[in-house]
Amino acid sequence: MSGSWGALRAGSPVFGCFISTGYPVNAELCARAGFDYVLIDLEHGMGSERDVLTQVLAVSALPCAPVVRVESHDRPRVHRLLDLGVQGIMFPRVNTADEARACVAAMRYQPEGERGVATLVRASDYGVNFATYRDTAKKNLLTILQIESAEAVANVDEIAAVDGADVLYVGPMDLTTSMGIFRQYGHPDFVAALKRTVDAANRNGRIAGILLAAPADARRYLDLGFKFLTSGTDTAFLLNAARSVNESMRQA
Repeated sequence: MSGSWGALRAGSPVFGCFISTGYPVNAELCARAGFDYVLIDLEHGMGSERDVLTQVLAVSALPCAPVVRVESHDRPRVHRLLDLGVQGIMFPRVNTADEARACVAAMRYQPEGERGVATLVRASDYGVNFATYRDTAKKNLLTILQIESAEAVANVDEIAAVDGADVLYVGPMDLTTSMGIFRQYGHPDFVAALKRTVDAANRNGRIAGILLAAPADARRYLDLGFKFLTSGTDTAFLLNAARSVNESMRQA
């Protein structure tokens, strides 16, 4: 789905949701709903690494990029996911420039990084197009670094300056927890942290991203300069729709 990243890099916003169940049909349904990307969640989701391939296959025929949020910065596991054909990796809790550099290194082949080389993998059409995949991976893969602590905000300019730090992605709940203002998204300190992140992204030619508390918040964050927006998860979609139907029947 390199087309979406091309539009994103050119300044157009993209919109996605989380997949927390690990279930491929849910990933496909969200892709069919029109999201630009789905974020397969290995940090807090119920699925495992073993479930990623079926979810990637489920969205492969649709204009929707499969992205995975890993639960750690473990380099070999990142390689494994990329080899499956994942088109972006979200790294949680990136607090320093050194951590950012390590994340980027896991995404790139030598000499720029430390990604292991294997040709007979799904990402390169099982070796048929490995040379093209290798030469375009830097452009077509998205490295997303989560800014979700007061330490990360303090270091955000240095993080943004790291070559390959494509998206600086604010995790509002973790960040406000770290700042001692849990879920106070209108708090001046949180708003200042958002502005500092967006300014660092703009100065360094990066993209600012954020998880929305509600879809209606999209306009606010677009106006602040965020371009990579995520809202909702398959579990919430199903629960909320089921609850609505149940309540409607009972009220009738």
